[in-house]
Amino acid sequence: MSAEDSATFLESLLSLIKKQAKKDKIKLSGFGVFRFKKTPKRIGRNPKTKDSYIIPGLNKLNFKPSNLIKEKIN
Repeated sequence: MSAEDSATFLESLLSLIKKQAKKDKIKLSGFGVFRFKKTPKRIGRNPKTKDSYIIPGLNKLNFKPSNLIKEKIN
């Protein structure tokens, strides 16, 4: 498989996972679970100027690896 074909495949897989995860969690057996997680709004600070501002709450795509993947990585 060429690098361009694999990049196209990966991009389409990730867009499909994002689209389906908005409805419900996506479980890939032996790999992990994708789901959207709501983050609360919080106060952020600019380290240079020390100015504070509010970071709004967001929906972020979260991945939790399976125990099998964790064992292989560690």
